[in-house]
Amino acid sequence: MTLLASRASGDRTWLVAVAASLWGFSGLLREPLSRQLPALSVVLAEHVVLVLLVSPWLIPAVRSLLRSSVRTKLAVLVIGAGSSALATTLFTAAFRLGDPITPQVLQKLQPALAIVLAAALLGERVSRRFPLFAVPAVVGAWLLAFPDPLGVQPRGLAAAALATGAAALWAAGTVLGRMVSAELSFLHITTLRFTVGLVTLATFAAATWTPVTVPVELVPRLVLLAAVPGLLALSLYYHALRRTPASNATLAELAFPLTAAVVGLALLDGRLGASQWTGLVLVLASVVLLALHENRSALPAVRQRAEENGRTPAYQP
Repeated sequence: MTLLASRASGDRTWLVAVAASLWGFSGLLREPLSRQLPALSVVLAEHVVLVLLVSPWLIPAVRSLLRSSVRTKLAVLVIGAGSSALATTLFTAAFRLGDPITPQVLQKLQPALAIVLAAALLGERVSRRFPLFAVPAVVGAWLLAFPDPLGVQPRGLAAAALATGAAALWAAGTVLGRMVSAELSFLHITTLRFTVGLVTLATFAAATWTPVTVPVELVPRLVLLAAVPGLLALSLYYHALRRTPASNATLAELAFPLTAAVVGLALLDGRLGASQWTGLVLVLASVVLLALHENRSALPAVRQRAEENGRTPAYQP
């Protein structure tokens, strides 16, 4: 098999973008829930459904975790407690503040944070070609998020803090998920993420006396939120992450604000200004061209440590 054929069969940047696109639909379900329930209650109920869905794989996942290295165990705790429980709570709380811009800001901040973490933790090397994809994608996300890109005025410091915190936690989840995939299958990572997240959220709810009951009429919406933008999207994401550099993955995740914009136009009677249309095109073009480049080029924009050492991670899906 040639190098080009090997890369074409290996890179999964495109699948990360598919998973991120599913996340773009979550606002349709999460925003109404956040108006009726505390953010912690929404995310706790969501995680209860998620853990029930993945419960058949819980015992095998725990066994795999116990056999893994200390570094992987710690990373799983951070992914579950931080990237799943806390970040999702911050994201939901941003909707409750009434600022529809904030969720889009998350995707603008993630690439820079994740690239730094990937270089520090995974030894990924970014070539001079990478900014050709990264810069237009980040600029496009900014234009897409803000109708007036030169006159951004956040509605409050609290919303900005929530956005920044969630972005950092999700960026860490991208990088750490790529790291632990060398020892754990994507299904086990997903199962452990939700389970650790549920334990963390239940602890927070007990400590803060947060109500955990959910009205019966909201249950179908919660189940749908957990099953599609939750379990399905994250399972595809971790499966793709096994064969995708974290730096590439975090750019592909910019498909999230792209999808959110399309959903707003098609289903919520939203409108995009000229600069937002420009941003939409930039994000789409950057993600698609990056995926094509990594699949077809003998000189990838991001080199992984495993490739440089002439080896592949231990687990193969």
